[in-house]
Amino acid sequence: MEEGTSKLPTHCTGTEDAYGVLQWDSREDCEVRQILDRIADKWSLLVIALLDRRSLRFTELRREIDGVSQRMLTVTLRQLERDGLVSRTVHPVVPPRVDYALTPLGRTLHATIQSLVHWTEAHQREIAAARAAYDTREAQAQA
Repeated sequence: MEEGTSKLPTHCTGTEDAYGVLQWDSREDCEVRQILDRIADKWSLLVIALLDRRSLRFTELRREIDGVSQRMLTVTLRQLERDGLVSRTVHPVVPPRVDYALTPLGRTLHATIQSLVHWTEAHQREIAAARAAYDTREAQAQA
């Protein structure tokens, strides 16, 4: 075994590099990959974005997120809570009231997501042009 590698299944990097592509290893037991899969899915991104402004109840979140099912929103919120990104507060009233909010860790992630959104907005025309050029090349190749 090479120096700097680990036999532990959750160790995703194969070298001591500070930034290596292996940190995004696709193995199922890779924690970095699991975290990226969680936070980069469309429902998680939307929940994190919505909770940035204020805490919301489940029904408010569901109303704001077009297309999400009750089950999928429940699963997403539980996963984000488990990862320490979202807090869940149950108020002892009848009927029960549950609020969801970003944790301090979740707020740091929201800042990162905002950077990605800003990059996307700045480059959306370039991406659209690249897609159109690709589609034209593909259509010509098929002809």
